[in-house]
Amino acid sequence: MAASALSIQHASHNFPKFGKWRSCGGDGWRSRRMVVSRTRCEASTEVAEKKKEMLKNGKDSLEICRVINGMWQTSGGWGRIDRNDAVEAMLKYADAGLTTFDMADHYGPAEDLYGIFINRVRKERPPEYLENVRGLTKWVPPPVKMTGNFVRESIDVSRKRMDVAALDMLQFHWWDYSNPGYLDALKHLTDLKDAGKIKTVALTNFDTERLQIILEKGIPVVSNQVQHSIVDMRPQQRMAELCQLTGVKLITYGTVMGGLLSEKFLDTNLTIPFAGPKLNTPSLQKYKRMIDAWGGWSLFQALLQTLKSVATKHGVSIATVAVRYILDQPSVAGSMVGVRLGLSEHINDVNAVFSFVLGEEDTNAIREASEKGRDLMEVIGDCGDEYRRA
Repeated sequence: MAASALSIQHASHNFPKFGKWRSCGGDGWRSRRMVVSRTRCEASTEVAEKKKEMLKNGKDSLEICRVINGMWQTSGGWGRIDRNDAVEAMLKYADAGLTTFDMADHYGPAEDLYGIFINRVRKERPPEYLENVRGLTKWVPPPVKMTGNFVRESIDVSRKRMDVAALDMLQFHWWDYSNPGYLDALKHLTDLKDAGKIKTVALTNFDTERLQIILEKGIPVVSNQVQHSIVDMRPQQRMAELCQLTGVKLITYGTVMGGLLSEKFLDTNLTIPFAGPKLNTPSLQKYKRMIDAWGGWSLFQALLQTLKSVATKHGVSIATVAVRYILDQPSVAGSMVGVRLGLSEHINDVNAVFSFVLGEEDTNAIREASEKGRDLMEVIGDCGDEYRRA
């Protein structure tokens, strides 16, 4: 979420700093303090449960936080990131209960930052804290022959960088479906899972047809990470139907469109030079192209007006409503919100996602505004096709 979307502040459901950790209802507390603390503990527990989702396929399972800290922003183009500041920011997100981080082998220093972060957690937080932290990474290999040695060596690089014995999740991407090597790679990844080097195997940017082929081969993927927002509702067509039949879950990215779904871009006109906010990050530029394909800036303004009305009703931001709406869609387990570690933060805004419920009137208004645009399935194709068009 863009920092500018944080105009409305909310009570954060932050967990106590672990340097001063106390269990709720501990011995020796005065009676009144125990009552207050128990009430806070119960409220904190209720919110914590809302944040969680279990991904599962057969005997493989992984519990994640439903709002995931996306680390694409560490790859460059969002401003210089200081390593120490970035790790401190990761600890702050985790302390607030936002304990799942998403990265990739090609996201600059993302995996290395996670390795430093997880070691800080091991040294500075109690064991039960570590049990809730998740590091999801991706492997995006070149189109070479997928031998067992090549796959193992590639995964070992991520394990070393992230400083973990087993990757919580390996999300696999493949560029060219005409090359069936993706099935070989997934078979070897499954072998590595069985060998204890990966806890769960997943996909990223696969379409419905290939997901079905993979599942029919008996490869136990637990999720598919795809682009999904109020503008891009493609996953709710063929993909969600297959997911509901098979139990595979969706993890979404682009849910706030790099910050375009925010107050910062409300009542702006980008057609006038220098009049509107700058599209000065890779994600803003990417998702502006999606808006153009969907229906253009004027129609997008109408969507923002609808979202602003819903946000004001619930006392939250536009970005918070955008995430809540996608989390409520069928088969969506979690949604990515990009983090600019050490440069800006949106912890309160993200935690507010779990503080309200969209009513039928809200969802109908949002759906009607979204459906005024083009069907991106017809314009672009199925999930991930934007990466494979000639």
